[in-house]
Amino acid sequence: MTRKVYTAKNAVASGPYSHAVDAGEFIFLSGQTAMNTVGAEKMTGDIGAQTKQCFTNLFEVLEAGNLTPDDVVKVNVYLTDMGNFTAMNEVYKTFFVDPYPARTCVAVLALPLGAEVEIELIAKRSN
Repeated sequence: MTRKVYTAKNAVASGPYSHAVDAGEFIFLSGQTAMNTVGAEKMTGDIGAQTKQCFTNLFEVLEAGNLTPDDVVKVNVYLTDMGNFTAMNEVYKTFFVDPYPARTCVAVLALPLGAEVEIELIAKRSN
């Protein structure tokens, strides 16, 4: 089987994975951090800027698969500090409209490349 994959134009993978894999009706997007972007070191400590960059990277992947934020059905957010939840949420809510996708948000000990937030998505193609 050959996987059909999609890639963000302005983000780099920090390991051996695809930015997204097309599984037919569902598209699974790998987690993105702001640190996968050139100039990301300037965002350290700015959870709002990091969250925005995560979505910029993810939405580039959606676009490569001919999808939009309206096709997102599930979001997983990983934070290294739950004290950043409110700041992340303020940015998060600007990227979706009601009814919002299902979401999980969990605290983790650490993230790759020193990131403070990582976000992954699952999207579903409209029929």
